[in-house]
Amino acid sequence: MINWPLVDLSHCKLFRDIASTGSMSRGASLNHISQSAASQHIQELERQLDVELIDRSVRPLQLTEAGELYEEYCRDLLRRREEFDHALGDLRSGVVGTVRVASIFSVGLIEMDSLKREFVKRYPQASLEVEYLRPERVYEQLRNDRADIGLVSYPQAAKDIVALPWREELMSVAASPGHSVTRLSKVRPRDLQGVEFIGFDPELPIRRDVDRFLREHGVTVEVTMQFDSIPMIKEALTAGHAVSILPERMMRAEIAMGTLICVPLEAPGLIRPLGILRLKKKRFNRATQLFLKLLQEAEKPVTGFPSVGPVASSPARFQATPRV
Repeated sequence: MINWPLVDLSHCKLFRDIASTGSMSRGASLNHISQSAASQHIQELERQLDVELIDRSVRPLQLTEAGELYEEYCRDLLRRREEFDHALGDLRSGVVGTVRVASIFSVGLIEMDSLKREFVKRYPQASLEVEYLRPERVYEQLRNDRADIGLVSYPQAAKDIVALPWREELMSVAASPGHSVTRLSKVRPRDLQGVEFIGFDPELPIRRDVDRFLREHGVTVEVTMQFDSIPMIKEALTAGHAVSILPERMMRAEIAMGTLICVPLEAPGLIRPLGILRLKKKRFNRATQLFLKLLQEAEKPVTGFPSVGPVASSPARFQATPRV
């Protein structure tokens, strides 16, 4: 029979944060206590359970098998408490609660202002928190229970993560006015042979997809610069004489100002799939359920640039893993 310690949700949160950060000091900081107090608590917990929970011989700290079981127990308790609090709040005063969104920059910066305004208009007692991150960090935030919903391109489903199709974005050739490619009505892949090209960082799925597209058409470009975000690529394009391949939707402001020209690729071209991520076991509070509904209802079918609407999701073309 286990000498089970009295359950304290603040202690559960402390253990979860230590486990997710791999650091006693960072876990303590997140819970506004000293590292010494956190360490003493873990030692007392291990004494009561008569088992080692954390392997302190490695850095970052790692959980033992028993520690993994206890972390799962803590996460379940914290999740159930959050669900109870929000359900009770809904009964008392309508839709309340916080929606935590982790988004890649290109989706978040374009979409979130209008989505947030609409969400607050509909549900003034709820709140929306958005964090803009690199793709791999979006997955981390979901798994560490620091986000409820993730928005990414080339979404990857996993044993613990559901990837819902959201939108498909048509990609086209982008260049500054005056570049020879902007005189074309459509760009054939062979038109890009040998051009100076600004690409994404090699580890990003969108870079692998563009490389695949060029490779399949036997085209070699001269990559002169590489960046990890669409805004940086757009800025580099306006300052130089290179081209890139970007989602049309992300270039609307620059096209309106005349700083970039967008030329469609000859069909079949390239599509950037966007997806909504969520943990399989995660139960949403009412506010998060309604925000997810808002995301999905915001999409209307269109046929591509220069229409102001988004490109509709198509489950038949959506891929849960990156195209490589």
